[in-house]
Amino acid sequence: MPIAFIFPGQGGQFVGQARSWLDRDPALSEILALADEVSGRPVTRLCLEGPLEELSKTANLQPAVVATSLMGHRLMRAAGLKPDFACGHSLGEFSALCAAGVFDERTALALVSRRGAIMEEAALKNPGAMTAILGLSAEDLGAVCELARNEGPVVMANFNTPDQIVISGDIRAVAAAGKYVKMKNGKVLPLPLSGAFHSPLMAAAQEKFAAELEKTDFRPPTCQVVPNSTARPTDDPAEIKARLLTQMTSPVLWTQTVQTLAEAGVTDFREAWPKPYLTSLIKKSLPRDTAPRAEAFA
Repeated sequence: MPIAFIFPGQGGQFVGQARSWLDRDPALSEILALADEVSGRPVTRLCLEGPLEELSKTANLQPAVVATSLMGHRLMRAAGLKPDFACGHSLGEFSALCAAGVFDERTALALVSRRGAIMEEAALKNPGAMTAILGLSAEDLGAVCELARNEGPVVMANFNTPDQIVISGDIRAVAAAGKYVKMKNGKVLPLPLSGAFHSPLMAAAQEKFAAELEKTDFRPPTCQVVPNSTARPTDDPAEIKARLLTQMTSPVLWTQTVQTLAEAGVTDFREAWPKPYLTSLIKKSLPRDTAPRAEAFA
C-alpha cells in the first residue's frame, strides 16, 4: 500500500526536540551542525537546550524545525521506509521536498533560514495574529471573516481538520472575528505566533523570498508531492517552485491534502517528528471506518 511521509511546520516545537533522535544515532548531529552553519544561528543549542521562547522565534524556529525533521527523515530511510508521496504542513513543505529529492539538505536549510528571517521581519513591520477556530463550518467562518474585515485584513489560513480552521490577519480583525465566532457558539484558541502567516500581511515577505527561490534549482521529485496551496499531487519542478512561493500568502489546505492522499490509496502516514503533532489532524480528517495508520516516527 502507498506510504506518505508527512512533515510538520511551526507549532509542535519543544525544548529537547532533537535529543531522542540524536541519542539513537549520534551521526545525525551533522544535520544540526549544518543548520548552525547555513543559518548563522545556534540551532543545535536551541533544539537541545532552548529556551523555548528563543527557539520559537520564527527566524530560529524555521531552520530548527526543518533540521529536526530531516533527522527523522534519515532515520525513516534507514529503517527501510520509502515514500510514494511526501507533503508538509506549511514550513514542512521544505522538508518534504528534500525527502523527495527536489533539493538537498543544505539547500533546504538555507532556504528556510532566509525565509524565516524574511517572515520575522515582515511580522515586526506588520504585526498580526493567528487563532484556531473550532466548531464552525468554512462557510460560516468565511462570513465571520467578511464582517471582521471592517477592522482590517483577516482570512482563513489553515484548514487543519473539518472542525478546525485557523484564521490569520490584522490583530484587531482577528480579535473581532473571535468575538463573532463566540456569538455563534464556536471555540476560539489564540495561537502563540507574532505573524499573520498565510495572509496578505506576508505579501512583502513573499516578494523578497521570490528572489531566493528564483536562483535555486529544483529537480524532479522521486515521488509525488502535494503542495499546500492546491492539495493536488504533482511531479513538475516548475509548479512545485511556484506553489512553494504562493503558499506564503495562501491557505494551507491540509484537510484536502490528507483526503487527496487517502483517495490515492494511502493508508500509512509517517510523520517525521519526535512526538505526534500532525498525526491527530490526519485521523480527524478521514472517516473513522478507514482506520488509517498515522503515527510519528518517535
